[in-house]
Amino acid sequence: MRLLGFDISRAKAAPGLQQWSSSSGGGWWPIVREPFTGAWQRNMEERADTLVAYHAVYACITLIASDIAKCRLRLVEETADGIWAETKSPAFSPVLEKPNSYQTRVQFIESWMTSKLINGNAYVLKQRDERRVVTGLYVLDPTRIKVLVAPDGAIYYELHADNLAGVRDNVTVPASEMIHDMTTVRFHPLCGLPPMAPAALAATQGLDIQRQSIKLFRNGGRPGGIITPEGPGSMRKEDADRIKEEWAANYTGENSGKVAVFSANVKFQPMAQAAKDAQLVEQLGLSGKMVCSAFSVPAHMVGIGDPPSYNNIEALNQQYYSQCLQKYFESIELCLDEGMGLTTVPGRSYGTEFDLDNLLRMDTASLVKSEAEAVGAGIKKLDEARKRLNLPKLEEGGTDAYLQQQNYSVAALAKRDAQDDPFATAAGNAPPPPANDDAAPADDGDDAVAFIEDLHRKSAERFSYA
Repeated sequence: MRLLGFDISRAKAAPGLQQWSSSSGGGWWPIVREPFTGAWQRNMEERADTLVAYHAVYACITLIASDIAKCRLRLVEETADGIWAETKSPAFSPVLEKPNSYQTRVQFIESWMTSKLINGNAYVLKQRDERRVVTGLYVLDPTRIKVLVAPDGAIYYELHADNLAGVRDNVTVPASEMIHDMTTVRFHPLCGLPPMAPAALAATQGLDIQRQSIKLFRNGGRPGGIITPEGPGSMRKEDADRIKEEWAANYTGENSGKVAVFSANVKFQPMAQAAKDAQLVEQLGLSGKMVCSAFSVPAHMVGIGDPPSYNNIEALNQQYYSQCLQKYFESIELCLDEGMGLTTVPGRSYGTEFDLDNLLRMDTASLVKSEAEAVGAGIKKLDEARKRLNLPKLEEGGTDAYLQQQNYSVAALAKRDAQDDPFATAAGNAPPPPANDDAAPADDGDDAVAFIEDLHRKSAERFSYA
């Protein structure tokens, strides 16, 4: 069909394929959120990019994305002892350190998390070499992707052109070439519901409060009211129109606060509430806290509300990690493990793991104390503790585990308690007496009196004052 001189056509999906897209009407997070039908035509809609401009939404998204991105992503391998230790691999390490040609590792993870938090889904395109090894990862625009499901359950992704990712034209790729990370699933297994969705109403309320506050201060503390005559009789229409024009021209906007003088006997009665009466600060704080609740971010971490009364940074960070960040960490690790093929390497057990020391790093005194206790309990070796403190290895003794002598194993204590008299000293196990010139002779037949006299003689020789 032709409309306004242009040919308008609609692309049809392939037969039997179900489409899911964040930019289409059947998606999970439309670009435009209309509070009522027709609001978009009246420029009264709230777009996702507008809601991100609300300070609480921006602060939550930035905080979560930056905190996850600042943790170093490590390649780990399971040893024969069942311990996951950091390792290097020429096939997998380079892409973890430099995901693509135009982003650093931090920027890549921030893009991943920002897409996931705003749209509920993060789409990462893989780039492979001739060995089918993943050598590049590209975070795509979620509004330019459609998820297609075939009748047999196979999943495909329809990609629009993206020069940065090397997609020159609209193409359809199988799920094996994509990493699809989702937030909480509500309506469809392939559709994540972002925290932006429950936060949209609170963010809209906050934006409306800020807009109203701008008008309030721009028009003065009293934006509207009624001018009425004080004397008897009615005011002529000509006088009313003149007073209204004088008030609007001389006592609003930049002229607010000036002394108003009228020739007629009138008075001004304000109608709108003042900023204090409307309690804008309290309402704005409430909307900000509701946004933080949707993102599971403690309000005090984004400058809303008072911080907790106790001063334990490590405990606060641990709470923030377990309630907000842990799921995102685990999800990215699993997506990379499966997407890069780390779980299918023959004879090896590879995986990815974020280094949480950058996130949960405690103060220096607490860190030294915890490492010292771990070494004293035999849990860590000296070199292991020194490595976490960014200190070099010891020349000798750093690879040994230490434990205090008075500690006994449970097996040794069980053998002791199995005896008839657990606290009796066995004669055969008694250690030989130490060699000492002042000690009594081993011969039991020596005369005790001679032994005492010999001790007196030696003492006199040793402590003579002559």
